[in-house]
Amino acid sequence: MSSNRRDFIRKAPAVAAVATVPLVAGAGSAAADSGRGRPHRPRKEVHYPDGSQPPENPLFSPIVTYGDMVYISGIGAHFAGDIRQHTDHVLNEIERYLESVGSSMEKVLKVNVYLNTLDDYDGMNEVFRGRWGRKPGVRTTIAAAAGIPGDSLVEIDCIAVR
Repeated sequence: MSSNRRDFIRKAPAVAAVATVPLVAGAGSAAADSGRGRPHRPRKEVHYPDGSQPPENPLFSPIVTYGDMVYISGIGAHFAGDIRQHTDHVLNEIERYLESVGSSMEKVLKVNVYLNTLDDYDGMNEVFRGRWGRKPGVRTTIAAAAGIPGDSLVEIDCIAVR
């Protein structure tokens, strides 16, 4: 019995390597062909909510896609109001951005929430809950030590798929 175990242990790496070759080989051939004999490779695309890039070189891009991945930069609410109004505004903007590139709130994988103060945590959650469908993505929430730029009470960014 111990010789069978030794044989198995000695042969296991070779068996594992042979077993994975068809999977690895198949992965390359399953990639979409671009029509020029090469697999399609995703590329970075920058999107602007109004459809045109600002005249000056921007500090950051509001929406970036890379293949089926969607990255939405931090959105704040820069008007007088309470945490509920600010959170609702920000979530509406995120939804609009996602839909503009063929995604949705239900396809969000990761959300980062930055609060001006943790005192607003419960109020933010009241508006936040349910906006992402029955299976929301993962979330991190922090209070920004020095506040949020532009006097917003909340800033939210996210990562989604199309």
